Amino acid sequence: MAGTIYNKSTRELFKEFIDSFVPPPAKGLGLIERKALAEGGHFTRQEILAWFQEHYPKLKRGTVNAHLIVMSTNAPSRVHHNLRPNGADDLLFQIDGKNFRLYVKNSDPAPIYRQDTELQTEEDTDDSETNCGEAHEFAYERDLKNFLAHNLQVISPSLSLYKDGDITGVEFPVGGRYIDILAVNNRQDLLVIELKVSKGYDRAIGQLLRYMAWIEKNLAEPDQRVKGMIIARSISDDLRLATSRVKDVELFEYELSISLKKIEN
Repeated sequence: MAGTIYNKSTRELFKEFIDSFVPPPAKGLGLIERKALAEGGHFTRQEILAWFQEHYPKLKRGTVNAHLIVMSTNAPSRVHHNLRPNGADDLLFQIDGKNFRLYVKNSDPAPIYRQDTELQTEEDTDDSETNCGEAHEFAYERDLKNFLAHNLQVISPSLSLYKDGDITGVEFPVGGRYIDILAVNNRQDLLVIELKVSKGYDRAIGQLLRYMAWIEKNLAEPDQRVKGMIIARSISDDLRLATSRVKDVELFEYELSISLKKIEN
C-alpha cells in the first residue's frame, strides 16, 4: 500500500500526477497539440505508468492499474473495491482501454456505484426471454464469485482475498482484462482463480496463464510465487490433459446444494 511506502495514499499520488502532468509535444507535421488535462485533455495508461515508475518506483504497476479502474467513474468493475461515498474516488473518466481524462461532473454520466450495477443486472435479466440462459449463467457466475470471495476457506483455510489499501482481489484488472478472484495464502503466494460456471474447456488454461504471467510481471515480488486455479461445474478431459503439463495450476469442480426450512404460520 502506498501509504506505508511513501507516506501518501495512492489517491494522493494520482492527484499529484494530474497536477504535474504536461502533455508531450506533438511530433511530425500536421499533428495537433494535446490539451492540458484541465482543458479537457487526456493521458494514456502508459504515461501514468511511466510517471509512477520515475517518481514512485516502489509502487507496483498492478496497483496503479487497479486505481485507474477505481477512480474511473464509468468503469463497471470499480464497484468491487472500497469506494468512498463522498465522491473522493470520482476523479477520472475512461475514454477507452488506454486513455483517460478528468471526470466532469456537470456533463459526464453519474459515477457507477454498486447499487447501479445490481439494478442494471436485474433489468438485463428481465429484458429478453431469448437471452434468459445467458443472463442466468452470468448471474450464477456473479453469485459464485461473490460467495467464494467471502468464503475462500472452502478452498483452503490458508487463503484470503488479496487487498492493497482499498483495492481488493475481486475482478482485479490485468492489462484491460479482469481476474475473477486474486487471493493470497499464508506463505504470501498469489493465487489467480478463474471461474467457469458451466464446463471448463482447455482454452481456459491459456487465459489463466496469461493472467498469471501478468501478475508475475507487474505485481508479484521477485521471490513471490504465482499459482493458478480453475473452478468449473465440470472439467473437460481436454482441460485435464492440458493442465497435466503445467505446474502450479490446480483444477476444481464445484457442487451446489440447497436446503429448505419450513416457516410455521
